[in-house]
Amino acid sequence: MTAPIELYYWPTPNGWKISIALEEMGLPYNLNLVNIGAGDQFAPDFLKIAPNNRMPAIIDPEGPDGKQITVFESGAILQYLARKTSTFYGSNERERVAVEEWLMWQMGGVGPMAGQAHHFLKYAPSLEPPQVLPYAQDRYRSEVGRLYGVLDRRLEGNRYVAGDFYSIADMALWGWCSGWEGQQQSLDDKPHMKRWLDQVGARPAVQRGRALAAEKRSNLQDDRKAQEILFRR
Repeated sequence: MTAPIELYYWPTPNGWKISIALEEMGLPYNLNLVNIGAGDQFAPDFLKIAPNNRMPAIIDPEGPDGKQITVFESGAILQYLARKTSTFYGSNERERVAVEEWLMWQMGGVGPMAGQAHHFLKYAPSLEPPQVLPYAQDRYRSEVGRLYGVLDRRLEGNRYVAGDFYSIADMALWGWCSGWEGQQQSLDDKPHMKRWLDQVGARPAVQRGRALAAEKRSNLQDDRKAQEILFRR
């Protein structure tokens, strides 16, 4: 019997990456909620696991050589879990390179840019006083649109982002890309991205991972305490 992994999580696109992966890989886990709107990510005990005070993070009691290991940063966690289970990482070196290319593309591009688009388009205008910054809004809206154009062209000739196989790169991208409306994007000119979003979103493990603690999400446009913690520290 595999000992459960300790998952440190909050229901956000970065958190969903790991909840989806654990569900897809069939790994047992215990849920530890890190309420980022309440400042749990700054707790000293959590910083011992995730020194960058960001979730998600995991503790695997059955790590390398059977010894406990902690892992922070969502991309590193995905790679670790894929290696641990020998799943969703491609079946040869060429496929693994493709997975890593598109995983790094998500980590360095889609995640940060979509996150900034969400911030300046949805959250900054709701601050007190409101912060409506057209330059920032246009910059991040446009960059997300460019990235989604790259993704749509990639998916025109591939069932999934790394090729014809489902991988941790898809798990990393899907949560951020599924929020396209909040990033003020359109799928009318991105049929391949739309097909992929629907296809991945129909997977039962993706649905379970996305639903994990979904009831805990607050509306950041109204939550002044969370705004202070998340946007002013």
